[in-house]
Amino acid sequence: MVRTVNKAALLLLFVFPVAHAAGEKSTSLQDQREVAVTIYNESLALVKDARKIRLDQGETALAWRDVSARIRPETALLRNVEHPKTLSLIEQNFDFDLLTPQKLLEKYVGQKVTVIKTNPATGAETREEATVLATNSGVVLRFADRIETGVPGRLAFGSVPENLRDRPTLVIRLHSARAADDTLELSYLTQGLSWRADYVAELSPQDDRIDLNAWVTLTNQSGTTYNNAKLQLVAGDVHRVREELRGVQAATFALKQAEAAPVAEESLFEYHLYSVGRPTTIADNQTKQVALLSAGGVPVSKEFLLRGADYYYRASVGEIGQKLKVGVFVAFENKGGSLGIPLPKGIVRVYKKDSAGNAQFVGEDRIDHTPKNETVRLKLGEAFDVTADKKQTAFEKIAGTSRYNYIFEAAFEIVIKNAKTEPVTVKVQEPIPGDWQILSESLPHQKAASNTAVWQVPVAAGGTTKLTYKARVRF
Repeated sequence: MVRTVNKAALLLLFVFPVAHAAGEKSTSLQDQREVAVTIYNESLALVKDARKIRLDQGETALAWRDVSARIRPETALLRNVEHPKTLSLIEQNFDFDLLTPQKLLEKYVGQKVTVIKTNPATGAETREEATVLATNSGVVLRFADRIETGVPGRLAFGSVPENLRDRPTLVIRLHSARAADDTLELSYLTQGLSWRADYVAELSPQDDRIDLNAWVTLTNQSGTTYNNAKLQLVAGDVHRVREELRGVQAATFALKQAEAAPVAEESLFEYHLYSVGRPTTIADNQTKQVALLSAGGVPVSKEFLLRGADYYYRASVGEIGQKLKVGVFVAFENKGGSLGIPLPKGIVRVYKKDSAGNAQFVGEDRIDHTPKNETVRLKLGEAFDVTADKKQTAFEKIAGTSRYNYIFEAAFEIVIKNAKTEPVTVKVQEPIPGDWQILSESLPHQKAASNTAVWQVPVAAGGTTKLTYKARVRF
Protein backbone atom coordinates (compact mmCIF):
# COMPACT_ATOMS: atom_id res chain seq x y z
CA MET A 1 0.00 0.00 0.00
CA VAL A 2 1.15 3.57 -0.70
CA ARG A 3 2.73 4.96 2.44
CA THR A 4 0.99 8.35 2.10
CA VAL A 5 -2.53 6.89 2.00
CA ASN A 6 -2.77 6.79 5.79
CA LYS A 7 -1.51 10.37 6.24
CA ALA A 8 -4.62 12.54 6.19
CA ALA A 9 -2.62 15.76 5.94
CA LEU A 10 -1.07 14.60 2.68
CA LEU A 11 -3.93 12.80 0.95
CA LEU A 12 -7.61 13.75 0.99
CA LEU A 13 -9.82 11.50 -1.08
CA PHE A 14 -12.86 13.15 -2.69
CA VAL A 15 -15.26 10.27 -3.25
CA PHE A 16 -17.92 10.91 -5.87
CA PRO A 17 -20.94 8.59 -6.20
CA VAL A 18 -19.87 5.33 -7.79
CA ALA A 19 -20.51 5.53 -11.48
CA HIS A 20 -22.63 2.85 -13.12
CA ALA A 21 -22.50 1.78 -16.71
CA ALA A 22 -25.17 3.23 -18.93
CA GLY A 23 -28.44 1.39 -18.40
CA GLU A 24 -27.18 -0.52 -15.35
CA LYS A 25 -29.77 -1.33 -12.72
CA SER A 26 -28.63 -1.81 -9.13
CA THR A 27 -30.07 -3.92 -6.30
CA SER A 28 -28.97 -3.97 -2.67
CA LEU A 29 -29.97 -5.54 0.65
CA GLN A 30 -32.88 -3.06 0.82
CA ASP A 31 -34.56 -5.12 -1.91
CA GLN A 32 -33.97 -8.41 -0.12
CA ARG A 33 -37.08 -10.39 0.74
CA GLU A 34 -35.50 -13.64 1.96
CA VAL A 35 -32.10 -15.23 2.34
CA ALA A 36 -31.27 -18.85 3.09
CA VAL A 37 -27.79 -20.08 4.00
CA THR A 38 -26.67 -23.72 4.07
CA ILE A 39 -23.20 -24.10 5.59
CA TYR A 40 -21.02 -27.15 5.00
CA ASN A 41 -17.84 -28.22 6.73
CA GLU A 42 -14.50 -26.77 5.56
CA SER A 43 -15.58 -23.16 4.92
CA LEU A 44 -18.19 -23.67 2.19
CA ALA A 45 -21.75 -22.39 2.05
CA LEU A 46 -24.70 -22.22 -0.34
CA VAL A 47 -26.47 -18.83 -0.35
CA LYS A 48 -29.94 -18.26 -1.79
CA ASP A 49 -30.71 -14.53 -1.92
CA ALA A 50 -34.24 -13.51 -3.04
CA ARG A 51 -34.94 -9.85 -3.89
CA LYS A 52 -37.88 -7.90 -5.33
CA ILE A 53 -36.60 -6.05 -8.42
CA ARG A 54 -38.23 -3.95 -11.12
CA LEU A 55 -37.07 -5.30 -14.49
CA ASP A 56 -37.45 -3.48 -17.80
CA GLN A 57 -38.33 -5.34 -20.93
CA GLY A 58 -35.29 -6.19 -23.01
CA GLU A 59 -31.61 -6.37 -22.16
CA THR A 60 -30.41 -5.06 -18.78
CA ALA A 61 -27.17 -5.05 -16.81
CA LEU A 62 -28.18 -5.90 -13.23
CA ALA A 63 -25.62 -5.01 -10.51
CA TRP A 64 -26.34 -7.39 -7.63
CA ARG A 65 -24.66 -5.67 -4.68
CA ASP A 66 -23.78 -7.15 -1.28
CA VAL A 67 -22.85 -10.61 -2.48
CA SER A 68 -20.18 -12.49 -0.60
CA ALA A 69 -16.68 -11.15 -1.23
CA ARG A 70 -15.57 -14.78 -1.49
CA ILE A 71 -18.27 -15.92 -3.90
CA ARG A 72 -17.37 -18.57 -6.44
CA PRO A 73 -18.88 -16.70 -9.42
CA GLU A 74 -18.85 -19.77 -11.66
CA THR A 75 -21.49 -21.31 -9.35
CA ALA A 76 -23.89 -18.34 -9.47
CA LEU A 77 -27.38 -18.97 -10.82
CA LEU A 78 -30.10 -16.31 -11.21
CA ARG A 79 -33.73 -17.25 -11.72
CA ASN A 80 -37.09 -15.51 -11.80
CA VAL A 81 -39.06 -17.17 -9.01
CA GLU A 82 -42.48 -16.00 -10.22
CA HIS A 83 -42.05 -16.18 -14.00
CA PRO A 84 -39.01 -18.41 -14.73
CA LYS A 85 -39.54 -18.54 -18.51
CA THR A 86 -39.38 -14.76 -18.98
CA LEU A 87 -35.70 -14.46 -17.94
CA SER A 88 -32.60 -15.44 -19.91
CA LEU A 89 -28.98 -14.84 -18.90
CA ILE A 90 -26.33 -13.48 -21.25
CA GLU A 91 -23.18 -12.99 -19.17
CA GLN A 92 -22.00 -12.12 -15.65
CA ASN A 93 -18.98 -10.41 -14.11
CA PHE A 94 -17.85 -10.41 -10.50
CA ASP A 95 -16.38 -7.04 -9.48
CA PHE A 96 -14.32 -7.66 -6.35
CA ASP A 97 -11.95 -4.68 -6.83
CA LEU A 98 -13.24 -2.54 -3.97
CA LEU A 99 -13.00 1.23 -3.67
CA THR A 100 -10.03 2.28 -1.51
CA PRO A 101 -7.57 5.20 -1.83
CA GLN A 102 -4.91 2.79 -3.08
CA LYS A 103 -7.18 1.17 -5.68
CA LEU A 104 -8.39 4.56 -6.88
CA LEU A 105 -4.81 5.69 -7.39
CA GLU A 106 -4.00 2.48 -9.28
CA LYS A 107 -6.96 2.99 -11.62
CA TYR A 108 -5.76 6.54 -12.35
CA VAL A 109 -2.31 5.50 -13.57
CA GLY A 110 -1.86 7.36 -16.89
CA GLN A 111 -4.69 9.79 -16.09
CA LYS A 112 -4.82 13.31 -14.70
CA VAL A 113 -5.63 14.28 -11.13
CA THR A 114 -5.80 17.65 -9.43
CA VAL A 115 -3.19 18.38 -6.75
CA ILE A 116 -4.43 20.85 -4.13
CA LYS A 117 -1.87 22.59 -1.93
CA THR A 118 -2.58 24.83 1.06
CA ASN A 119 -0.24 27.65 2.11
CA PRO A 120 0.35 27.03 5.84
CA ALA A 121 0.83 30.78 6.49
CA THR A 122 -2.13 32.24 4.57
CA GLY A 123 -4.40 29.21 4.15
CA ALA A 124 -4.68 29.97 0.41
CA GLU A 125 -5.18 26.99 -1.89
CA THR A 126 -3.52 26.41 -5.25
CA ARG A 127 -4.55 23.78 -7.79
CA GLU A 128 -2.32 22.09 -10.35
CA GLU A 129 -2.92 19.21 -12.73
CA ALA A 130 -0.63 16.19 -12.75
CA THR A 131 -0.54 12.76 -14.40
CA VAL A 132 -0.21 9.67 -12.22
CA LEU A 133 2.78 7.72 -13.59
CA ALA A 134 3.06 4.94 -10.97
CA THR A 135 1.79 3.84 -7.56
CA ASN A 136 4.31 1.10 -6.74
CA SER A 137 5.82 1.70 -3.26
CA GLY A 138 4.79 5.35 -3.53
CA VAL A 139 3.15 7.80 -5.92
CA VAL A 140 4.96 9.25 -8.95
CA LEU A 141 3.36 12.39 -10.48
CA ARG A 142 4.28 14.22 -13.67
CA PHE A 143 3.54 17.94 -13.66
CA ALA A 144 3.89 20.23 -16.65
CA ASP A 145 7.50 21.09 -15.80
CA ARG A 146 8.69 18.35 -13.42
CA ILE A 147 8.20 14.89 -11.91
CA GLU A 148 7.60 14.46 -8.17
CA THR A 149 7.37 11.41 -5.92
CA GLY A 150 5.00 11.16 -3.00
CA VAL A 151 1.91 13.30 -2.67
CA PRO A 152 2.78 17.01 -2.39
CA GLY A 153 -0.76 17.92 -1.29
CA ARG A 154 -4.28 16.62 -1.52
CA LEU A 155 -5.50 14.73 -4.57
CA ALA A 156 -8.89 15.29 -6.19
CA PHE A 157 -10.33 12.76 -8.63
CA GLY A 158 -12.93 13.57 -11.26
CA SER A 159 -14.91 10.33 -10.92
CA VAL A 160 -14.79 6.74 -9.76
CA PRO A 161 -14.04 4.14 -12.48
CA GLU A 162 -16.99 1.95 -13.40
CA ASN A 163 -15.27 -1.31 -12.45
CA LEU A 164 -14.32 -0.06 -8.98
CA ARG A 165 -17.11 -0.87 -6.54
CA ASP A 166 -17.72 0.20 -2.97
CA ARG A 167 -18.74 -3.38 -2.10
CA PRO A 168 -18.57 -6.80 -3.82
CA THR A 169 -20.95 -6.82 -6.77
CA LEU A 170 -22.04 -9.44 -9.30
CA VAL A 171 -23.01 -7.76 -12.58
CA ILE A 172 -25.41 -9.91 -14.58
CA ARG A 173 -26.41 -9.06 -18.13
CA LEU A 174 -29.84 -10.52 -18.76
CA HIS A 175 -32.85 -10.32 -21.03
CA SER A 176 -36.38 -10.01 -19.65
CA ALA A 177 -39.39 -10.75 -21.81
CA ARG A 178 -41.57 -8.45 -19.73
CA ALA A 179 -41.45 -5.29 -17.64
CA ALA A 180 -42.61 -6.04 -14.10
CA ASP A 181 -41.74 -6.17 -10.41
CA ASP A 182 -40.54 -9.75 -9.97
CA THR A 183 -38.79 -11.78 -7.29
CA LEU A 184 -35.37 -12.87 -8.46
CA GLU A 185 -33.29 -15.43 -6.58
CA LEU A 186 -29.51 -15.57 -6.83
CA SER A 187 -27.92 -18.76 -5.55
CA TYR A 188 -24.17 -19.34 -5.30
CA LEU A 189 -21.45 -21.16 -3.40
CA THR A 190 -19.04 -19.13 -1.31
CA GLN A 191 -16.02 -19.53 0.90
CA GLY A 192 -15.76 -17.70 4.22
CA LEU A 193 -18.73 -19.22 6.06
CA SER A 194 -17.98 -22.12 8.39
CA TRP A 195 -19.44 -23.94 11.34
CA ARG A 196 -18.40 -26.43 13.95
CA ALA A 197 -20.01 -28.18 16.88
CA ASP A 198 -18.81 -27.35 20.39
CA TYR A 199 -19.87 -29.56 23.28
CA VAL A 200 -19.83 -28.76 27.00
CA ALA A 201 -20.18 -31.67 29.42
CA GLU A 202 -20.32 -31.68 33.23
CA LEU A 203 -19.41 -34.83 35.12
CA SER A 204 -21.37 -35.94 38.16
CA PRO A 205 -19.57 -36.23 41.54
CA GLN A 206 -19.32 -40.03 41.07
CA ASP A 207 -18.08 -39.72 37.45
CA ASP A 208 -20.96 -41.95 36.32
CA ARG A 209 -23.16 -39.40 34.50
CA ILE A 210 -22.77 -36.24 32.46
CA ASP A 211 -24.94 -33.29 31.50
CA LEU A 212 -24.21 -32.57 27.84
CA ASN A 213 -24.91 -29.36 25.93
CA ALA A 214 -24.02 -28.78 22.28
CA TRP A 215 -23.60 -25.50 20.44
CA VAL A 216 -23.20 -24.70 16.78
CA THR A 217 -20.42 -22.12 16.40
CA LEU A 218 -20.77 -20.07 13.20
CA THR A 219 -18.01 -17.90 11.75
CA ASN A 220 -18.62 -15.40 8.94
CA GLN A 221 -15.59 -14.14 6.99
CA SER A 222 -17.42 -13.83 3.68
CA GLY A 223 -17.50 -10.02 3.48
CA THR A 224 -21.26 -9.48 3.80
CA THR A 225 -24.07 -9.86 6.34
CA TYR A 226 -26.98 -12.30 6.04
CA ASN A 227 -30.00 -10.74 7.76
CA ASN A 228 -32.66 -13.00 9.26
CA ALA A 229 -31.35 -15.94 7.29
CA LYS A 230 -32.93 -19.36 7.17
CA LEU A 231 -29.98 -21.36 8.44
CA GLN A 232 -29.16 -25.00 7.70
CA LEU A 233 -26.00 -26.95 8.49
CA VAL A 234 -24.69 -30.03 6.72
CA ALA A 235 -22.55 -32.50 8.68
CA GLY A 236 -20.47 -34.92 6.67
CA ASP A 237 -17.46 -35.04 4.38
CA VAL A 238 -18.67 -33.62 1.06
CA HIS A 239 -16.22 -34.30 -1.77
CA ARG A 240 -14.98 -31.13 -3.47
CA VAL A 241 -12.60 -30.41 -6.32
CA ARG A 242 -9.68 -28.50 -4.83
CA GLU A 243 -8.89 -25.17 -6.43
CA GLU A 244 -6.44 -22.39 -5.72
CA LEU A 245 -8.36 -19.90 -3.58
CA ARG A 246 -7.81 -16.20 -3.07
CA GLY A 247 -6.38 -15.24 0.30
CA VAL A 248 -8.45 -13.39 2.86
CA GLN A 249 -7.25 -10.80 5.31
CA ALA A 250 -7.40 -11.58 9.00
CA ALA A 251 -10.50 -10.22 10.70
CA THR A 252 -11.52 -9.40 14.23
CA PHE A 253 -14.48 -11.43 15.42
CA ALA A 254 -17.17 -10.60 17.92
CA LEU A 255 -18.48 -13.64 19.77
CA LYS A 256 -22.24 -13.57 20.00
CA GLN A 257 -24.34 -16.23 21.68
CA ALA A 258 -27.83 -16.60 20.26
CA GLU A 259 -30.88 -17.61 22.26
CA ALA A 260 -31.80 -21.26 22.09
CA ALA A 261 -33.77 -22.24 18.99
CA PRO A 262 -35.09 -25.70 18.10
CA VAL A 263 -32.87 -27.55 15.64
CA ALA A 264 -34.37 -30.25 13.42
CA GLU A 265 -32.20 -33.06 12.03
CA GLU A 266 -32.72 -35.18 8.91
CA SER A 267 -30.76 -37.37 6.53
CA LEU A 268 -29.55 -35.78 3.29
CA PHE A 269 -27.94 -38.17 0.81
CA GLU A 270 -25.06 -39.65 2.85
CA TYR A 271 -24.89 -36.64 5.19
CA HIS A 272 -27.02 -35.11 7.91
CA LEU A 273 -28.83 -31.78 7.72
CA TYR A 274 -29.56 -29.61 10.75
CA SER A 275 -32.15 -26.85 10.33
CA VAL A 276 -32.28 -23.99 12.85
CA GLY A 277 -35.90 -23.41 13.84
CA ARG A 278 -35.94 -19.64 13.42
CA PRO A 279 -34.17 -17.03 11.27
CA THR A 280 -30.84 -15.74 12.52
CA THR A 281 -28.62 -12.86 11.43
CA ILE A 282 -25.02 -13.76 10.61
CA ALA A 283 -23.07 -10.50 10.61
CA ASP A 284 -19.82 -10.08 8.70
CA ASN A 285 -16.69 -10.70 10.79
CA GLN A 286 -18.75 -12.31 13.54
CA THR A 287 -18.65 -15.59 15.43
CA LYS A 288 -21.93 -16.58 17.06
CA GLN A 289 -23.38 -19.66 18.73
CA VAL A 290 -26.73 -21.39 18.31
CA ALA A 291 -27.95 -24.10 20.70
CA LEU A 292 -27.98 -27.58 19.13
CA LEU A 293 -29.01 -30.01 21.89
CA SER A 294 -29.17 -30.49 25.66
CA ALA A 295 -29.14 -33.83 27.46
CA GLY A 296 -28.99 -34.39 31.22
CA GLY A 297 -27.98 -37.41 33.28
CA VAL A 298 -26.36 -39.35 30.44
CA PRO A 299 -24.75 -42.54 31.82
CA VAL A 300 -20.97 -42.71 31.31
CA SER A 301 -18.26 -45.26 32.02
CA LYS A 302 -14.78 -44.32 33.19
CA GLU A 303 -11.68 -46.18 32.06
CA PHE A 304 -8.00 -46.18 33.08
CA LEU A 305 -5.82 -47.36 30.19
CA LEU A 306 -2.14 -48.34 30.05
CA ARG A 307 -1.17 -48.90 26.44
CA GLY A 308 2.04 -50.70 25.46
CA ALA A 309 4.15 -50.99 22.30
CA ASP A 310 5.19 -53.88 20.05
CA TYR A 311 8.94 -53.19 19.78
CA TYR A 312 9.88 -54.87 23.07
CA TYR A 313 8.58 -58.25 21.93
CA ARG A 314 11.41 -58.41 19.34
CA ALA A 315 14.49 -57.63 21.44
CA SER A 316 15.95 -57.52 24.92
CA VAL A 317 15.02 -54.14 26.43
CA GLY A 318 15.10 -54.58 30.22
CA GLU A 319 13.61 -51.58 32.00
CA ILE A 320 10.71 -50.09 29.99
CA GLY A 321 9.61 -47.27 32.27
CA GLN A 322 8.99 -45.98 35.78
CA LYS A 323 5.85 -44.12 36.85
CA LEU A 324 4.32 -44.57 33.42
CA LYS A 325 1.25 -42.42 32.84
CA VAL A 326 -2.15 -44.10 32.79
CA GLY A 327 -4.69 -42.49 30.44
CA VAL A 328 -8.17 -41.53 31.67
CA PHE A 329 -11.16 -41.97 29.36
CA VAL A 330 -14.93 -41.59 29.67
CA ALA A 331 -17.46 -43.03 27.25
CA PHE A 332 -21.22 -42.79 26.67
CA GLU A 333 -23.75 -44.16 24.21
CA ASN A 334 -25.36 -41.78 21.74
CA LYS A 335 -28.87 -43.06 22.29
CA GLY A 336 -31.99 -42.46 24.35
CA GLY A 337 -33.40 -39.35 25.96
CA SER A 338 -32.30 -36.13 24.33
CA LEU A 339 -29.47 -37.89 22.52
CA GLY A 340 -29.88 -40.45 19.78
CA ILE A 341 -29.35 -37.99 16.93
CA PRO A 342 -26.25 -37.93 14.73
CA LEU A 343 -23.61 -35.80 16.45
CA PRO A 344 -21.52 -33.57 14.17
CA LYS A 345 -17.77 -33.59 14.71
CA GLY A 346 -16.37 -31.10 17.18
CA ILE A 347 -14.61 -30.69 20.51
CA VAL A 348 -16.11 -31.92 23.77
CA ARG A 349 -14.95 -29.93 26.81
CA VAL A 350 -15.58 -31.61 30.14
CA TYR A 351 -16.00 -29.92 33.54
CA LYS A 352 -16.56 -31.16 37.09
CA LYS A 353 -17.56 -29.28 40.23
CA ASP A 354 -15.11 -29.10 43.11
CA SER A 355 -16.04 -29.35 46.81
CA ALA A 356 -17.05 -25.67 46.79
CA GLY A 357 -19.43 -26.18 43.88
CA ASN A 358 -17.25 -24.43 41.28
CA ALA A 359 -17.01 -26.06 37.85
CA GLN A 360 -13.41 -26.90 36.95
CA PHE A 361 -12.08 -27.89 33.52
CA VAL A 362 -10.89 -31.54 33.54
CA GLY A 363 -10.11 -32.21 29.87
CA GLU A 364 -11.27 -32.13 26.27
CA ASP A 365 -11.20 -34.34 23.21
CA ARG A 366 -12.24 -34.13 19.57
CA ILE A 367 -14.96 -36.40 18.21
CA ASP A 368 -15.69 -37.26 14.60
CA HIS A 369 -19.18 -37.38 13.08
CA THR A 370 -20.95 -39.94 15.26
CA PRO A 371 -24.12 -41.75 14.14
CA LYS A 372 -26.86 -42.51 16.63
CA ASN A 373 -26.47 -45.60 18.83
CA GLU A 374 -22.67 -45.37 18.55
CA THR A 375 -20.23 -44.92 21.46
CA VAL A 376 -18.55 -41.58 22.12
CA ARG A 377 -15.16 -42.10 23.79
CA LEU A 378 -13.18 -39.16 25.18
CA LYS A 379 -9.62 -39.04 26.46
CA LEU A 380 -9.53 -36.45 29.24
CA GLY A 381 -5.88 -36.71 30.30
CA GLU A 382 -3.45 -38.77 32.37
CA ALA A 383 -4.16 -40.02 35.89
CA PHE A 384 -2.17 -38.31 38.66
CA ASP A 385 -2.61 -40.98 41.35
CA VAL A 386 -2.43 -44.11 39.19
CA THR A 387 1.00 -45.03 37.77
CA ALA A 388 2.80 -48.09 36.47
CA ASP A 389 6.34 -49.51 36.54
CA LYS A 390 7.10 -51.82 33.64
CA LYS A 391 10.05 -54.01 32.75
CA GLN A 392 11.02 -56.99 30.63
CA THR A 393 12.18 -59.74 33.01
CA ALA A 394 13.35 -62.27 30.39
CA PHE A 395 14.01 -62.49 26.65
CA GLU A 396 15.14 -65.46 24.57
CA LYS A 397 15.41 -66.33 20.89
CA ILE A 398 14.03 -69.86 20.61
CA ALA A 399 14.58 -70.49 16.90
CA GLY A 400 15.10 -68.90 13.51
CA THR A 401 17.90 -67.69 11.24
CA SER A 402 16.23 -64.65 9.63
CA ARG A 403 13.57 -62.12 10.43
CA TYR A 404 11.04 -64.28 8.56
CA ASN A 405 11.30 -67.36 10.86
CA TYR A 406 12.31 -66.03 14.29
CA ILE A 407 10.64 -67.33 17.45
CA PHE A 408 11.03 -65.20 20.58
CA GLU A 409 9.91 -65.64 24.17
CA ALA A 410 9.66 -62.59 26.44
CA ALA A 411 8.44 -62.17 30.02
CA PHE A 412 7.16 -58.93 31.56
CA GLU A 413 6.26 -57.47 34.90
CA ILE A 414 3.88 -54.51 35.29
CA VAL A 415 3.40 -53.04 38.77
CA ILE A 416 0.37 -50.71 38.97
CA LYS A 417 0.09 -48.37 41.97
CA ASN A 418 -3.09 -46.64 43.11
CA ALA A 419 -2.75 -43.68 45.49
CA LYS A 420 -6.46 -42.87 45.31
CA THR A 421 -8.90 -43.39 48.17
CA GLU A 422 -11.08 -45.70 46.06
CA PRO A 423 -10.24 -48.87 44.11
CA VAL A 424 -9.68 -48.70 40.35
CA THR A 425 -9.42 -51.16 37.48
CA VAL A 426 -6.71 -50.47 34.92
CA LYS A 427 -7.00 -51.82 31.39
CA VAL A 428 -3.58 -52.98 30.17
CA GLN A 429 -3.54 -53.10 26.37
CA GLU A 430 -0.55 -54.74 24.68
CA PRO A 431 -0.03 -54.75 20.89
CA ILE A 432 1.81 -58.03 20.24
CA PRO A 433 3.26 -58.57 16.73
CA GLY A 434 3.34 -61.76 14.66
CA ASP A 435 1.76 -65.07 15.60
CA TRP A 436 1.63 -64.99 19.38
CA GLN A 437 0.42 -66.86 22.42
CA ILE A 438 0.53 -66.20 26.14
CA LEU A 439 2.45 -69.02 27.86
CA SER A 440 1.78 -67.94 31.45
CA GLU A 441 0.08 -65.05 33.25
CA SER A 442 -0.92 -63.90 36.71
CA LEU A 443 -4.29 -62.62 35.50
CA PRO A 444 -6.37 -63.87 32.55
CA HIS A 445 -6.16 -61.93 29.28
CA GLN A 446 -8.58 -61.37 26.42
CA LYS A 447 -7.60 -61.44 22.77
CA ALA A 448 -9.25 -58.15 21.74
CA ALA A 449 -7.86 -58.34 18.19
CA SER A 450 -5.39 -60.42 16.18
CA ASN A 451 -2.52 -58.28 17.50
CA THR A 452 -3.89 -57.14 20.87
CA ALA A 453 -3.97 -58.71 24.32
CA VAL A 454 -5.94 -57.01 27.11
CA TRP A 455 -5.81 -57.50 30.88
CA GLN A 456 -8.22 -55.96 33.39
CA VAL A 457 -6.11 -55.28 36.48
CA PRO A 458 -7.95 -54.40 39.74
CA VAL A 459 -5.99 -52.23 42.19
CA ALA A 460 -7.21 -51.57 45.73
CA ALA A 461 -7.35 -48.08 47.23
CA GLY A 462 -3.84 -47.13 48.25
CA GLY A 463 -2.65 -50.50 46.97
CA THR A 464 -0.45 -52.17 44.37
CA THR A 465 -1.12 -54.98 41.89
CA LYS A 466 1.54 -56.86 39.94
CA LEU A 467 0.75 -58.30 36.52
CA THR A 468 3.22 -60.83 35.12
CA TYR A 469 3.01 -62.73 31.83
CA LYS A 470 5.17 -64.52 29.29
CA ALA A 471 4.54 -64.42 25.54
CA ARG A 472 5.87 -66.46 22.62
CA VAL A 473 6.03 -64.66 19.27
CA ARG A 474 6.58 -66.22 15.84
CA PHE A 475 7.43 -64.13 12.76
